[in-house]
Amino acid sequence: MSQAQQTAVASGRLNASFAPGRGPGPFAAERLNAAVPVVLMAVVLMMVLPIPPLLLDLLITVNITLSVVTLVTTMYINRPVELSVYPSLLLLLTLLRLSLNISSTRLILIRGHEGTQAAGSVIEAFGNFVVGGNFAIGVVIFVLLIAIQYVVINHGAVRISEVTARFTLDALPGKQMSIDSDLNAGLIDEHEARQRRQDVGREAEFYGAMDGAVRFTQRDAIASILITAVNIVAGLLIGALGHGMSLSDAIETYTVLTVGDGLVTIIPSLLISVSGGVITTRAAGDARLGVDFANQMFGRPEPLLIAAGVLGAMAIVPGLPTIPFVALGGAVGALGWRLRSGEVSEQRQKQLAAPKPRAAQEESVESLLRVEPLGLEVGLGLVRMVDSEQGGVLIRKIAGVRRTLASELGFVLPPVRVTDNLSLKANEYVVNLKGAEAARFELQQGAVLAIDPGSAQGRLDGAPTQEPAFGLPAIWIPAGEADRARLMGYTAVDAENIIATHLTELMRTFAHELFNRQDADGYLERAKEQNPKLVEDLTPKLLPLSLVQRVLQNLLRERVSIRDSVTILEAMAEAGASTKNPTLLTEFVRQSMARSLVQPYLSAKGELPAYILGPELEKLMQSGIEHSEMGSRLILPPDGIARVIERIKATAGRLQGPTALLCGASTRFAVRQLIESELPLLATISHAEIPPMVRVISLGTVS
Repeated sequence: MSQAQQTAVASGRLNASFAPGRGPGPFAAERLNAAVPVVLMAVVLMMVLPIPPLLLDLLITVNITLSVVTLVTTMYINRPVELSVYPSLLLLLTLLRLSLNISSTRLILIRGHEGTQAAGSVIEAFGNFVVGGNFAIGVVIFVLLIAIQYVVINHGAVRISEVTARFTLDALPGKQMSIDSDLNAGLIDEHEARQRRQDVGREAEFYGAMDGAVRFTQRDAIASILITAVNIVAGLLIGALGHGMSLSDAIETYTVLTVGDGLVTIIPSLLISVSGGVITTRAAGDARLGVDFANQMFGRPEPLLIAAGVLGAMAIVPGLPTIPFVALGGAVGALGWRLRSGEVSEQRQKQLAAPKPRAAQEESVESLLRVEPLGLEVGLGLVRMVDSEQGGVLIRKIAGVRRTLASELGFVLPPVRVTDNLSLKANEYVVNLKGAEAARFELQQGAVLAIDPGSAQGRLDGAPTQEPAFGLPAIWIPAGEADRARLMGYTAVDAENIIATHLTELMRTFAHELFNRQDADGYLERAKEQNPKLVEDLTPKLLPLSLVQRVLQNLLRERVSIRDSVTILEAMAEAGASTKNPTLLTEFVRQSMARSLVQPYLSAKGELPAYILGPELEKLMQSGIEHSEMGSRLILPPDGIARVIERIKATAGRLQGPTALLCGASTRFAVRQLIESELPLLATISHAEIPPMVRVISLGTVS
């Protein structure tokens, strides 16, 4: 194998182990997991075992390198939790610096009499560069660096970490409730909700760990001061008394060594302190720190032009240097003028690209000819709810409603067109179905709707009203009373959720009207992906598309999900050979879906509590049913229809949760037609639709 091939293979292995965005591979991960405790134990052993100056130089260089990499990394992350290992990294780097401090102190005290090269060339170079022949200057510079790190950076980072950790933990319940609310509203799915909860938990753990980790660097600065004092005092005593050095030589030698040792420790510590400050003050964003800094500081021309004017004014003040202020003022002014010119040019391009008024008018006239399947009109007081720039979340909630209903009903409902209507009251909204008003309701500004689910304790003061979605009695209460109402057992609903819930119920109720021919065709196309032979045999050979649509609409009319397309279409194909009556086809399909039909009405024991239609009413209904190829209908005199409805309402009119009415298979559709408007939530199930293993518990007989 050639050298180039060997290099390519090695590169491939390296990329396989450390691919961007994937992390190390399994083998590399095992080696890294084994290396961390080994390195940690080696750092601890450095505190008690002597190391040669050459190795100390290498380790000091490694310490500086890690500190620089850490600082730069904090500037290239978008969110603080992207560097979740930072608290542990802070501890390891602090331990490394302390070990290097102890090792260098050992060399200084043992070999300091040999000269400034006793502790290695790195410490000697730092000491000579800063001291510059005057040890007093070196001491002053070192003290200033200590003061900057301890008094300014460390103290600020500690305070920021405390406040951030406290507010993050305080906001944790609210974030969890927000995630649960979005999940319940259908804005997110279970996978995304789980991911968000994990992110919130990691964020809380990160800031909690940072609250303690930044104190390492604060105490590290104090340790540096103590070690420096020990080096100077003990070094002078050992050099003068133990090795016979003159006082001036001892001061010069040990000062250079001590200042150099302090600098090679304090500079990495300062870099780590700055990185801690950067990561704790970094707000989550979509861009890196440099991009955010440039956009936010130099993205507006007005501040730059004003600053240029101030610098120009300072240039003419007597005694101040003119050239620096003029140069900087000119540069800042030029940048501001360039940004200003760019904004003007962009606005001009937008004006030129804007459509002409006549074209816009023609387009608006064309749009008037279209009838939207679903529309929501809001008054001026509710516009903020649909405007995302004003913090409105109603559009997102409506999108979540469509996702939820698509999963529940088995087809995607049409989009909801939201518009404002000046003719409505400020806090009123109207739901339109195919251009006609389907419902309207008026909200109250700054109030929430308290609904008694039947278990509330106590009474609330407020304006009584009726909940729009289900017609339940409710009370308008101030938004500040919502928590108190919930503690009393009420369900407190804000304005956005009132509209979303109302819209959800209306879309369920009128789903059969919204299911058009195109939806039916798409339904068959999706079923064809699972069972192409079934769809090919069914339509158009056996049943036309219009008849398939009619059957599906009948199911949706009674809120039966059509997600199980294979079962539904197989039942149609089986019954379609003997009848083309859409009502009879629907009844046959319902019987094939028996298990899913009764599931919502079963008790915890798997029993079906239901009312039963008596034999007299069954016989009366059966006598008035007529079947044809176009469908089935009920022909009864008005007094007979009224008698059946009154008997059913008298027996099963007070619904407590999902309730079913049992009747014969031949009369089920007719009974449903009679009670649909009076008792829409009372499910009508035939005896043929009850699975064999389900036991029926009679709640009463309608006779």
